[in-house]
Amino acid sequence: MRKYTPKNDVQKKSFHSDRFFVKPSVPRKEVQQSVFTEELSSVQNITEVLDAYIELDHLILIINPNENVKVIQHLKDICFYDFMIELTAVDYIAKRGGFEIVYEMLSTSKKRRVRVKTFIKKDESIQSIESLFRMADWGEREMYDMYGVKVINHPNLKRILLPDDWQGHPLLKTYPLHGDEAASWYEVDKIFGKNARDTIGPELRDSACVDRYDTTRFARLGHEVDKGVPVSEGNEPDTPIRYQEEGGVKLFGVRLVTPFDEIKKVDLKKRK
Repeated sequence: MRKYTPKNDVQKKSFHSDRFFVKPSVPRKEVQQSVFTEELSSVQNITEVLDAYIELDHLILIINPNENVKVIQHLKDICFYDFMIELTAVDYIAKRGGFEIVYEMLSTSKKRRVRVKTFIKKDESIQSIESLFRMADWGEREMYDMYGVKVINHPNLKRILLPDDWQGHPLLKTYPLHGDEAASWYEVDKIFGKNARDTIGPELRDSACVDRYDTTRFARLGHEVDKGVPVSEGNEPDTPIRYQEEGGVKLFGVRLVTPFDEIKKVDLKKRK
């Protein structure tokens, strides 16, 4: 069993900070010089708008977190933004101590987009908008599953991608890329039990790595064996590599592609 390394300060460790390209911020424009003047004035009549600007032809509205339902409903019923495209969170725990909540809305009649943003502290919650847009059911569940954001008055706030007993929230910046200690042993413990840890070993979390001696040996190109056949290094059969079906590719009895023969292949010394 490998040694556990605390990961509480992962955000403070930038292993390749000198290689990161910091993209310049998108230019912001004044709302008064755009087609969104009416929308901004309408929202300002019902609540305080902390900030407003135009970014990539989107109206960005920054509001207080306890006004999210009122603003979303007003944009839907009064301003005719009838489509909730997306809602999500952004982890700013290290910098600002909380999450930025983002709602992306579309007006199919006006052909315009509005992005509503608000900010909550790490231990705070936010009201559900599921009663206004049904798509928020899964969107808010995913936000809870991936970030741990608590959503009040949601009809069924439970994990949507991960098992109910999963530990941690994978899209937090403090969550390690290959999973934490609990993630590496989750399937082993569930299927075989914790007593099998020493026999099986931790789960390989690197998606780019394939074990040549896995259960089915599907990755051994040119050395395939039947499922369940015991194979160890040194006695693997050498099977020819097939790139297409026997006899080549035929259509109505006419051969369109000749079968590839690796022995007869010719490597070009220079480009024609």
